[in-house]
Amino acid sequence: MNCIIIDDEATARAIIGQLCASVPSLNVVEEFPNAIQAIKYLNQNEVDLIFLDIHMPDFTGFDFIETLKNPPKIILTTSDPNFAIQAFEYDCIVDYLVKPITPERFQRAIQKAESVQKVSVPEGDSNKVETSSGNDLYVNIDRRLIKIDIPSIYLVEAKGDYIQVKTEEKNYTVHSTLKKIEDKLPDTLFLKVHRSYIINVDKIIDIEDNSVLIKRDVIPVSRSNRPELMKRLNLL
Repeated sequence: MNCIIIDDEATARAIIGQLCASVPSLNVVEEFPNAIQAIKYLNQNEVDLIFLDIHMPDFTGFDFIETLKNPPKIILTTSDPNFAIQAFEYDCIVDYLVKPITPERFQRAIQKAESVQKVSVPEGDSNKVETSSGNDLYVNIDRRLIKIDIPSIYLVEAKGDYIQVKTEEKNYTVHSTLKKIEDKLPDTLFLKVHRSYIINVDKIIDIEDNSVLIKRDVIPVSRSNRPELMKRLNLL
């Protein structure tokens, strides 16, 4: 399994790395001192397993999980035993390791991770973008037409045969294409910044290098789309 380690303490990352090295089935591809760097990496790469600390500056481990669209398996690594109940509210979390981590306990966590099969979203035509009218977008989800207030949408992401529409209140997974919803969103408010992402320009919090921060999502901006993004900003 390809895995990454996220922990703000270098010593903790080194210890987990050593434990991983003792397991032939694990391949540590990257390690990160904070969640922001890890989010940028995961926007471009897939992994099978994440070793994640809970207490980190800026983003907690739970904040980080909330940013992931389709999270891989996660093993929490922490010095705090008080969040175990909260942790298992997340389907992606397969184990909760309290530091210091013994090799025996680590091995049991890996066995759990290897036994968990990731559930994929079934294909089908039940969820579709249907129509838009004024400030409203209608999507067909499980044979129900759901009305979405267009200005409340801050991000649309392509995920294979599906798109995920993120709003201020709720996220919607819809069987459609990015092109189809792009045609229905007002170009005065929305911009395609990457082949997989459309953003609400008004919701941008920060821009750094070739990425933008919206809510807690770090979105890559392709080189070809960056000039148009910069034109749309009200620069001082």
